[in-house]
Amino acid sequence: MLMSVLLQAAAGVGISKLGAAIGAGIAVLGAGIGIGKIGGSAMEAMARQPEASGDLRMNMIIAAALVEGVALIAIVVCLLTLFL
Repeated sequence: MLMSVLLQAAAGVGISKLGAAIGAGIAVLGAGIGIGKIGGSAMEAMARQPEASGDLRMNMIIAAALVEGVALIAIVVCLLTLFL
């Protein structure tokens, strides 16, 4: 049912533009879930070993930046597909 509604909404726009919009949404959701899991796991590890919190924090920030970079590249690709 949802697919038929989406296809009707995209009748004048084209399937590629609909795919780009859905792809950008999936990229943002995936990045949000990934960064949430990274943060949650880091907090659990800091609670278990408070003396290692500095190293854990640094690794968490690096991993979150990498996930954010991949999501940004995915959104840029989707926007290029949408507008070109």
